[in-house]
Amino acid sequence: MAPRSVSLGMPVPRRTDPAAPQLPDTSDRPDAPGLIDRYGRSATDLRISLTDFCNLRCTYCMPASGMTFLRGEQLLSREEIVRLVRIGVESFGVDQVRFTGGEPLTRPDLAEIIAGVAALDPRPNIALTTNAIGLDARAAALAEAGLDRINVSLDTVVAETFETMTRRPLLHRVLAGIDGALAAGLSPVKINAVLLPGVNDHELPDLLSWCLDRGLELRVIEQMPLDADRIWDRDHMVTAAGMREILSERFVLTPAAVERAGAPAELFDVADRASGEHRGRVGTIASVTEPFCADCRRTRLTAEGRVRTCLFSHEETDLRTALRGGASDEEIADIWRAAQWGKPAGHGMDTAVFTPPERPMSAIGG
Repeated sequence: MAPRSVSLGMPVPRRTDPAAPQLPDTSDRPDAPGLIDRYGRSATDLRISLTDFCNLRCTYCMPASGMTFLRGEQLLSREEIVRLVRIGVESFGVDQVRFTGGEPLTRPDLAEIIAGVAALDPRPNIALTTNAIGLDARAAALAEAGLDRINVSLDTVVAETFETMTRRPLLHRVLAGIDGALAAGLSPVKINAVLLPGVNDHELPDLLSWCLDRGLELRVIEQMPLDADRIWDRDHMVTAAGMREILSERFVLTPAAVERAGAPAELFDVADRASGEHRGRVGTIASVTEPFCADCRRTRLTAEGRVRTCLFSHEETDLRTALRGGASDEEIADIWRAAQWGKPAGHGMDTAVFTPPERPMSAIGG
């Protein structure tokens, strides 16, 4: 039987004319610098998806088969990406840039993109979120190009569980990629893990110990309603409180004395429960049960150049058409400002009317 075709559910973008009625009304926006919204938040953290394609098929993100991906000409080019980042840096004070996907390592021009952003003045901090497949061969070049730090998606270090969750027998390649990042001097190397009940939640203490032994910083993430197969179930997800309960069997967790400063992760110092030895830190990212929307400092661009003000947005604002239509930097910045001004107060997952976005995570960018 032919594989089922899976729609990405891409919203129709708003028009790129700054005066278009589909764009938020900015008449009440103060004449202030930065990328601000009505709730006093300023976005200085830019997340850019480089592609919607991925070489894994994680069950909490993508279907097993049948997805249709963007064509090459639909993706932002290297020059377009660097220009948009430059506008963010110069016009809005963006000081952190994270490249995501899909899987950004599948972009052959990744090192050139990073080098272009690293050459900006002022230079933003540059991070990458990746599954690390192929990273062992590219980490040194990426570090030389200007990559500062890296997050690797790794939900388990048990080969059978890895294959169950990703539908690919490639754990050894991810581990080789992590070793390559460490050898290249990328620091810190953070590990992003999503827990699924009855699948890998019981492995969490071993995963944390594995990370601490190698100087890796684990971030445990609540499963979010961003999967293509719509398997997310609020009543059966592993919450951040549940994560801490699982870890407490082996470790003592103490809230870390660090300012969160808009970061998604709440950090905890980790001590071995048996010996009392301090082992390092772990973070939990609780987008669903302990949302941090009030201090969100992020703005997002999809791989085809659309602004999303929130992971869970149902609206997107097209910058690519303006970019390719000859718009000036200031005209593009005005469209971006208008989109960000319309950012909602929160994602609304705690309300009865919440509806997950149609796009899965791979088509949005993490």
